[in-house]
Amino acid sequence: MFVTITFVTERIHMSTTHTPPLTARAVWLTLIVVLLADAMDLIDSTITNIASPSIAADLGAGDGVIKWLGAAYALALGSLLVLGGRLGDRWGQKRTFLIGMAGFVLASAVAGLAPSSAVLIGSRAAQGIFGALLIPQGMAIMAATFPKPMLQKAFAVFAPMLGVFAVAGPILGGVLIDANLFGLEWRPIFLINVLLGGVALVMAIAFLPTVPPHPAARIDALSSGLLVVALFGVLFGLIDGSGSGWSAISVAAIVVGASVFAGFVRRQTRTADPLLPRTLLANRGFTAGLAVGLLVFAGFSGLMYVLSLFLQLTLEYTPTQTALNLIPLTVGIMAGSGIAAALIVKLARRLVAAGLLAIMAGIVVMILLLHTTGLDLTWWQLAIATLLMGIGAGICFSSIFNTALGDVSPEEAGSASGSLSAVQQVANGVGSALVTSVFLTLLPSGDLTAVTATLAGLLALIGLCLLAVPLLPKTAVADVD
Repeated sequence: MFVTITFVTERIHMSTTHTPPLTARAVWLTLIVVLLADAMDLIDSTITNIASPSIAADLGAGDGVIKWLGAAYALALGSLLVLGGRLGDRWGQKRTFLIGMAGFVLASAVAGLAPSSAVLIGSRAAQGIFGALLIPQGMAIMAATFPKPMLQKAFAVFAPMLGVFAVAGPILGGVLIDANLFGLEWRPIFLINVLLGGVALVMAIAFLPTVPPHPAARIDALSSGLLVVALFGVLFGLIDGSGSGWSAISVAAIVVGASVFAGFVRRQTRTADPLLPRTLLANRGFTAGLAVGLLVFAGFSGLMYVLSLFLQLTLEYTPTQTALNLIPLTVGIMAGSGIAAALIVKLARRLVAAGLLAIMAGIVVMILLLHTTGLDLTWWQLAIATLLMGIGAGICFSSIFNTALGDVSPEEAGSASGSLSAVQQVANGVGSALVTSVFLTLLPSGDLTAVTATLAGLLALIGLCLLAVPLLPKTAVADVD
């Protein structure tokens, strides 16, 4: 969601046939539909941070459910996001959007009514699959149909609203669980999508403009299949092995996934329609941005999950108390994003370094507070640490990808942006699962040991990213011209 907008819109305007610009009324109705879709995505990607302990307890499931609630959604979405964008080009963005929205609503209903953890995790994966059809289409439709002045106004509304949705996920989850509506406990956090998605679906049918499809757009099914299998194999093995011990199954999954990925790379060097232009992979600044983005998003998503578990399992906060205590984190993200928007062109990769240092400072403050107060943290002490982390993360979320695209040509920017967005989704899933596994594995050694050791590991991970900053491009692009 924090991927550069300008480059995506330039590619879409260059590649689509002429579409009559919309009226002001149609622009705002379209924007509402797209915002509803993105709200569902952002809320669902964060809402289980608060809900997972309640879900696991209600279903009588173990730690595996906590790991896979977020991972199943993010991995399915991330591994299919690039393909979803290609399918929209070929079938038409509106048709693909409607299919994605209808499927997302149905999968949400199944999740809300799930009788077992297996059904719940399967429905979360289905949400991710249909989300991969849904999410790429909204921005493409806006870029292809909005008059340029209205497009800039729409983006001015779009960015801060994404921050609001990021804040709303954990808060909404905590409130709904503690409210226990109709005795349904955690289930309304998924069933609410039936209401939101139903409204969005009706509005999309009525108001979403139609962009002509491109039937000639080619989709390399073999490359797409190899990439999906490779990602699933490696990530399943890492997540399963880190939490359940390195069994033969987890090791075999990693080996198979890595082998299939080698086949994917080989295919990309030979096919006439690679998923990524070959010149992109040779671009040092872009590949460095991919690597740094992967580590930062993985580390931060894991950090949010562990903080939520720590507050609920160790400090015994209610879901609502947990959500309220994480507000400084999300406020910091919004503030950091604003800082990045103002300074990204001037500072470029130096801004990335500043964001990483702010995250590290927040983690260090948290570790020091834990060692000096034990488990007797006050709300304002926690707020100082999490606000610092959030500001650093907000800066990084915008500046890493904008800097990574600094040396990318306009012709390659669409594929580059799609790849960065996919990396973000995959990182969210694997980060939350792996870091949660570490925390839960260490928990028998003591609550304080578990949280401080996990934070120390994340500190080292962010420090590793800092070492890679000099490899990023020296210039960056702005979000909106």
